[in-house]
Amino acid sequence: MSMPIASTTLAVNNLANINGNANFNVQANKQLHHQAVDSPARSSMTATTAANSNSNSSRDDSTIVGLHYKIGKKIGEGSFGVLFEGTNMINGVPVAIKFEPRKTEAPQLRDEYKTYKILNGTPNIPHAYYFGQEGLHNILVIDLLGPSLEDLFDWCGRKFSVKTVVQVAVQMITLIEDLHGHDLIYRDIKPDNFLIGRPGQPDANNIHLIDFGMAKQYRDPKTKQHIPYREKKSLSGTARYMSINTHLGREQSRRDDMEALGHVFFYFLRGHLPWQGLKAPNNKQKYEKIGEKKRSTNVYDLAQGLPVQFGRYLEIVRSLSFEECPDYEGYRKLLLSVLDDLGETADGQYDWMKLNDGRGWDLNINKKPNLHGYGHPNPPNEKSRKHRNKQLQMQQLQQQQLQQQQQQQQYAQKTEADMRNSQYKPKLDPTSYEAYQHQTQQKYLQEQQKRQQQQKLQEQQLQEQQLQQQQQQQQQLRATGQPPSQPQAQTQSQQFGARYQPQQQPSAALRTPEQHPNDDNSSLAASHKGFFQKLCCC
Repeated sequence: MSMPIASTTLAVNNLANINGNANFNVQANKQLHHQAVDSPARSSMTATTAANSNSNSSRDDSTIVGLHYKIGKKIGEGSFGVLFEGTNMINGVPVAIKFEPRKTEAPQLRDEYKTYKILNGTPNIPHAYYFGQEGLHNILVIDLLGPSLEDLFDWCGRKFSVKTVVQVAVQMITLIEDLHGHDLIYRDIKPDNFLIGRPGQPDANNIHLIDFGMAKQYRDPKTKQHIPYREKKSLSGTARYMSINTHLGREQSRRDDMEALGHVFFYFLRGHLPWQGLKAPNNKQKYEKIGEKKRSTNVYDLAQGLPVQFGRYLEIVRSLSFEECPDYEGYRKLLLSVLDDLGETADGQYDWMKLNDGRGWDLNINKKPNLHGYGHPNPPNEKSRKHRNKQLQMQQLQQQQLQQQQQQQQYAQKTEADMRNSQYKPKLDPTSYEAYQHQTQQKYLQEQQKRQQQQKLQEQQLQEQQLQQQQQQQQQLRATGQPPSQPQAQTQSQQFGARYQPQQQPSAALRTPEQHPNDDNSSLAASHKGFFQKLCCC
């Protein structure tokens, strides 16, 4: 159950490769250094100036947001938004631009922007440059980074060496410590949300933390009062890595972030966790199975064949109390002792630096990255769960419509005709911002048409109900011997009020026509009816 919003700072397809065959801008507003391991430069790359970058592209207001951020190609897409690479037109610095529909059921960019502002200046946290509304979308502009640890893990054969895991773990613990120092807990620890820097930069191998859509304050920033302990909470995070207490529905605190980190460490070391791949009839039962498997798996069995320090780390953080402050420095020392036992040092060398005959990772050679977690399902949260429930309800209502199939066929025929007509129009680059705008407009038009169709169906159903009621009333009137036209005459009299006066009934002499000797009651009634019709015509 991989769940919240997709990340916002991503790796891009046209990043310069690691062997220096491409040029790219290396001007940055601020270089971030806060790691236990320094990242040596391992590529000789040519820098281009901002002037050259700007001279190659003319200003087009349709592809510019936030006054001076030019939109490039689409580099990621998920259920909550779309990501584009971009450029700061003032200094040529590459940025990531995230778009989120303003009408979404669970908007997150505004809250994420506020979190970035709280963390502004924190080492290895992307800087948020702009948040605003452009047309039908909310937009967030932040630093552009390299691939995620999940990408690098895939490229390295889905297993990291012990040395790489230790160095990565030290950096990840420091990032979470800095986040906790700002009175926030992350609540969605997973490899997709930890990214390295762009190639050629001093922080190319520094790990950065992104995507704060699930972050939450665990204490008051002023009074430092901790949030209260609660139970029966909904799941928040990614089931594979979340803590046991989260599975049990308990309020999350700092201890849960630290436990989730431990699960990530074992994921990197083993390549697979014992609770992966469990089957169940539905997601709820699947998450329960995952939680049960975590509880029944001994930490030292999990660490079998691996340095015992990793099992000790997980044992310690699972024993923390709800409000207890983790010993971050102690955890770093514990894991760094693994390198001492192996006779290794934290020299900043990582497994991904050995890819491609020692040239390092290269997007032109390695497979396309999942782009900030956009290649994986979003983790569940209360907003997304409500959104999915509403969608299910709408689908059930649509299935109950009597003429749904007929209208779907009509809509399909109309769409096919529109597509035939659009074949003669100029085709847009599917990765361009213009194509994304066109797709968004078409999406809203389709939603509007669906709403109109639903309204028509409701009106038809209402008319059918009214007809059925009228038929039932007429049947009841016939059963009681009253003429069915009587209610209509009353309605007409009420409608016209005093302006309408019913014609006076004729006298008894006029009302009694001559009868034929052979006439029965039925023919008499018919004669009466014909007489009154003639009388009204006079």
